[in-house]
Formats: sequence, structure tokens, C-alpha cells
Amino acid sequence: MTENAARSVRSVYFDGITSALHEVMVACTPSGVQIRNPDDSLIVEWPYERLKHLNAPDHIFRIGLRKSDKLERLEIDDQDIARVIDLGCPDIDRSGASARAERRRAIGWSFAAAVSLLLVAFYGIPQIADRLAPVLPQAIEQRLGNAADIQVRAMFDKGPKTRPFECGGAPVEAEGKKAFDKLMASLEKGGAVNIPIRAIVVRREEPNAVTLPGGHIYVFQGLLEKASDVDEVAGVIAHELGHAANRDGVRTLVQAAGLSLVFGSLLGDFVGGGAVVFAAESLLKSAYSRHKESAADDFAVHTMQALNANPRSLGSFLARIAGSSNRGSIFLGHPATPDRVARINAITTPQSGGATLLDAAEWKALKRICASYP
Repeated sequence: MTENAARSVRSVYFDGITSALHEVMVACTPSGVQIRNPDDSLIVEWPYERLKHLNAPDHIFRIGLRKSDKLERLEIDDQDIARVIDLGCPDIDRSGASARAERRRAIGWSFAAAVSLLLVAFYGIPQIADRLAPVLPQAIEQRLGNAADIQVRAMFDKGPKTRPFECGGAPVEAEGKKAFDKLMASLEKGGAVNIPIRAIVVRREEPNAVTLPGGHIYVFQGLLEKASDVDEVAGVIAHELGHAANRDGVRTLVQAAGLSLVFGSLLGDFVGGGAVVFAAESLLKSAYSRHKESAADDFAVHTMQALNANPRSLGSFLARIAGSSNRGSIFLGHPATPDRVARINAITTPQSGGATLLDAAEWKALKRICASYP
């Protein structure tokens, strides 16, 4: 035993149980490091073979104990004792190589985790959303739709505070609201829609309609103004009913915000959250896939045929508005407009058309459903 090994030095000890700093005396023995109270009573002796080096400033030699259930550590600033411990425990690495290796491993695992998350986001979530949407309880979808509806209204309603966002509430608009409700009832019946639909006309100038989860449908004032007849309006709304019936909105919402939305809905803690804001914006800006747009077009055609109305009305509206600079999200789908029109015309039957969904007076009233404000 050398002289340096025999003497005791003042050090700092943390017992791993409390955050308190303990001033102790440290000495080296042939078998390990003794930690003693200032009154020379023994606290603990650490065997050399269980010592491990911990990161610390250059002037501090910090060691801990392997396989300990407590986060004990000892801080020594006496370099002579530090060298004795180095000699007694060859496994201690003061070069920092092991710490650097641990950091590299941590970075590697973090990178792998990030890649995994990206793969889940790009491939896993869309697959999960497609499988989840058909079996998601309607009550949960309605809660998601209600949350998205709050955000969408805030994004869409940019008019003066004195102007109502929804049309049909003023006395002068009552006949228009009655005509709209009649049209919606016919379309829901023709499409055999078995989910609750909450359709409204809103003061937006785009010739468009939007579907949210839970059966929320916004029909824009601009659609009524640009449509040449009631069948064109009915064809567009029937297309949106197809998205609602096929639950396309909840698929997009889950893809955009992840499964946290669904789990949040179960826990009752998502309304107004950042995830819903992001998801609602994505819902309005994202285009549906070619398959989903075609399925919604098919639904519109079959609905109009079931009502003996003009099944090509959706195609005629799309073709006429396609060149407009203010077309709306109904044109965001991947299929090009000429391809959609050709497909719509190809699947219609010759005997379709002829029924009157609204008479002339009702159609005129519907066109004025937003009459109380310009």
C-alpha cells in the first residue's frame, strides 16, 4: 500500500437516496475505496471491480457503482487518490471513450427511432386509417367531426361579426331553407345514406361543397350562384354525400393528426387542441385519392339515377367550372376533370333524367337562401 493510498482525502458523496451533498473522507484499501464520515465511521466500501467512471468536469474525478439500485456517486478532486483508484481498477475509462460510445449508440437509436416514425407516418398511418375508418364507432366520428367543425368554422367565417355564417336563418331566407331541406332529404333517400347528415349553406363565394367527419356538409353560396339548375347542385351535394357515406373525411383526419385524435376522443380531451387544428386544415387542403374521388362520383351518379334526376349534372358542372380560377376543393382530386366527366357519362343509363327535384319556385327560393346579406 503506497503512502497516497493510505491517506484519506476530503471528498463529496451523494448517497443516491436524497439530493443532499455529504462531505466525507475517502481512502483506498487493497480491496476497494472506503467512504467514511468526518468522525471516521464507515459509510460504505466500494470494491474496485464494481467501480465505473462518470462524466464530470476535468478537475473532478467522479465515480459510481455498477449494478447498484441507488444512483450513488463520489466526487474526488485529489489527483493522487484518483491515480491510485485508476491503478486499482483498470476497467475505469477516464478518456471518455466509453461515454462517447454510449452517446454514439444513443444517437444511433434516436436516428433509428426517427426513421421508424417516418415510416409509420408515410406507410403505417394511412394503412391504419383505411382499416380503422370503417369500424370506428359513429359516436367517435361525430365527436371528431364536431371538433373539426369548430376549427373549420373559424377558418371559413371571415365576414363581419354581425353577419351570420349560415344561410337560411332570416325570415327572407325561410323559403330557401325549406327548399334546401327538401333537396337534402331527397338526396339522402336516393343515396340510402344511413348516417346522420348535418348539411348547411354557408356564406362563401367559391362554387364548392366540403364534407367533414360525422356527416357535416358545407354547401357554399357560390355553388348555388354558379349552378345552372338544381340538378347541378344536387350532383355536387350527392358527391359529398358519397364522401360522408364512405367515411373519407375521418380517414383523412386520422392520417393528418395520427391516432392521438382517436385516443383523445376516447379520453374526451382533444377539442380545440393543436392536433385538430392541423388536421382540420389538412382536411380542407388535401386531395382525395383517385379511388376515393371516383367512388364519390359513382355514388353521385347512382343517387341521381335512383331519383330519376339527371346523373350527368355533376359532370356538366365540373366541365363548366373547370377553367375558373376560383374552383374550390371539389377539383382537388387526382383524376383530371375531363377524365372524371368521361367516366360519369360512361356509367349513366340512357333512361336517367326527367324528374324535378325542386319546382321553379323552390329553385328560385334556394338561390336566395343567403339573401339577407350580399
